[in-house]
Amino acid sequence: MNVTELMKSMGHEQVVFCNDPKSGYNGIIAIHSTRLGPAIGGTRLWLYASGEEAVIDVLRLSRGMTYKNAVARIPLGGGKAVISADHTKVDREKLFRAHGAFVEGLAGRYITAEDVGTSPADMDYVRMETNHVAGLADGAGDPSPVTARGVFRAIQASAMYKWGSDDLSGRTVAVQGCGHVGLNLMRELKTAGAKLIITDINRELLDRAAREVAAVPVEPEAIYAADADVFAPCALGGILNDATIAQLKAAIVAGAANNQLLEERHGSALEQRNILYAPDYVANAGGVLNGGIELLGWDREYVKSRVDGIYDTLTSVFEIAKRDGVPTYKAADRLAEQRLNAA
Repeated sequence: MNVTELMKSMGHEQVVFCNDPKSGYNGIIAIHSTRLGPAIGGTRLWLYASGEEAVIDVLRLSRGMTYKNAVARIPLGGGKAVISADHTKVDREKLFRAHGAFVEGLAGRYITAEDVGTSPADMDYVRMETNHVAGLADGAGDPSPVTARGVFRAIQASAMYKWGSDDLSGRTVAVQGCGHVGLNLMRELKTAGAKLIITDINRELLDRAAREVAAVPVEPEAIYAADADVFAPCALGGILNDATIAQLKAAIVAGAANNQLLEERHGSALEQRNILYAPDYVANAGGVLNGGIELLGWDREYVKSRVDGIYDTLTSVFEIAKRDGVPTYKAADRLAEQRLNAA
C-alpha cells in the first residue's frame, strides 16, 4: 500500500503517524480538509489487525467528516484519529495524554473529540496536553443521544420519501449495535411505536437493550435477513457488502455507523435492489452538530433545531438523486462538493 498515493487519491492534506513507546501509544491523525475551517473529528480506540487496516480506516473516516460537515453546513473541516491498542491493556491517562501532545503539535489544524472506544473522560486526559479538544465531560457532554436523534429523524425522512408517511408506528426496525447511540436510537423508535429487532456482538449489551426496549434479540449474522422495514446499522463500518446486501429484506437503510458501504459500488447495489439508502454522514451528523456547543458557542436549543433539520437535509439529498438519476450516496457527495467548492 502506497500511503502517499492513497492520500492524493482521497484528497487528504496531511497524515501524521505518531508513536510514544512509554505509553504504548501508536496513533494516526488524518486531516482531510481545512477548507471550511479547522479539521474536526473524533479519536477511535480500536485494536486493528494491521497497520494497513488502520490507515484505510482513518483516511475514510476523515474524508467522511469533511463531507459530513459540508452537508450539515458546519464551518469546520474534516479529520480523524485512530489509536491501535487493546483497551483492556492500556493506562488510559498515559495513552490519551500522549495523544493530546501530538494533537497539540498540529497547532489547531485538528480538533479531536470522542469516538468508538473513547469517552468524555478520555478527552479530559487529552485536555491536559492541548486545548484542541471537544466532547468534554463539562462541555457538550456525551453526543450519543444527539446522534441518535439525528438518525431517528433520518429514518423518518426516509419513510416519508419511500412510503409517503413518516409515521413509524407498527414499522419494524432492525438495529445493529446496542452501544450508546444504538440504544438511544432504540428508545426513540420505541417511543414512536416501532417494533424492534436488535443484535450486538456483546451479549450483555444485547440482553440489556432487549429488556429495556422490549426488542427481539437475534444473533449478529441474522440481523441482515431480519423481516424488517428498516435496517439501522449502528456499529462499525463496511457492513454493506456483496454478502449482506443480498440478504436484506428492509426497504430502507438508515443508521449511525460511519462508512457503512464497504465500497462505493455497494451504494449502487442498494439502488439496484430498490433499497433507499440514507447516506451515513448525512444521517449521523448529530454528534458533530452537538460539538457546536463547545466549538461555535451554540446553545442546546439551537443544536436541537439543527439536528431535527437532518430530516430536511436528507430529503434534499433524495431529491437530488431523483433529479440527477444517481444513487443517493452520489447525491450526498455532490451536495457536499458543491458547498466545498463554494468555499
